[in-house]
Amino acid sequence: MIGDTRYWLRENKGALAAFAAFVAMFALYAANHSAGLNANVAQTAANKGVILAIVAMAQTLVVLTSGIDLSVGMVMVLANCLASHIAAGETGVATLGVLGVLAVGAACGAINGLIVIFGRLQPIVTTIATGAVYYGAALALRPVPGGDVNATLADAVTGQVAGVVPASLVLLAALVALVWWPFRRSVLGRAVYAVGSSEIAAYMSGVPIRRAKLVAYTLSGLLASVAGLFVTFVTYSGEASAAAGGTYTLYSIAAVVLGGVSLFGGEGRMVGIAAGAILLEFIANGLLALHVNTYYQTVVQGAVLGAAILLDRLRARFFGRIRR
Repeated sequence: MIGDTRYWLRENKGALAAFAAFVAMFALYAANHSAGLNANVAQTAANKGVILAIVAMAQTLVVLTSGIDLSVGMVMVLANCLASHIAAGETGVATLGVLGVLAVGAACGAINGLIVIFGRLQPIVTTIATGAVYYGAALALRPVPGGDVNATLADAVTGQVAGVVPASLVLLAALVALVWWPFRRSVLGRAVYAVGSSEIAAYMSGVPIRRAKLVAYTLSGLLASVAGLFVTFVTYSGEASAAAGGTYTLYSIAAVVLGGVSLFGGEGRMVGIAAGAILLEFIANGLLALHVNTYYQTVVQGAVLGAAILLDRLRARFFGRIRR
């Protein structure tokens, strides 16, 4: 029993550390917020954090294969712009529009995966190129900000459940339960971890490498489109913002590292990723509540990210994942 507990703690140390840091930062934020801790404050904070958490989940699926997806932010922006066109009107029509947005997001992820797998290109190079294409499509859809969204659907995912719990957290939990857990426990999910740990060893063991990578990239695009939909539900509009796409892409990588996922692939837990993403948002909000100058906020966020990356490299070197 003690041995099992130690093993569990060792395997989940990154997720536990991210969760503990999130709790501490949330307590600091709530204690120093002018309105105190109430349902509306929690809802606003959760809505902001969940967007990044979903994008970080999308990024994680690619990182687990030992890749980096620099297009997740642009897929999110494309989904946001598309949703502002087709997720409006009557609830039935808007629901079909939501399904259309999700299909487009999954297709974007699948395109990334197919190019990486059959084109034998580096994921970073591939996703820089495809990200530019996706941003161009978003700009074509929304040359200027605008659009609308179905209010019933928007209120359902951005409001509160029972007047207390932020609905966005329920959405995040649903994504983990409906997307992550079935994937993690599937043959292809285990194959993704194997590929990230050692692609050569996975190949020699008969692991379906191509299918595993394709599923990982497709689900990544799907989750990125969910984030774009959520942005539309929060803002009631679409905007082809290159700055937002780039920021969420970089912050998704930061959240992945803070959540205990190794950038060398094959290691990570979704609970830690969600905690890392929301932690990153609360670092900014907590510093704002403490009236820290905006310039110093950026410095602190960068220092936290740098420390997390350094720890990830040291851990990888300790376990023999890299030699230098």
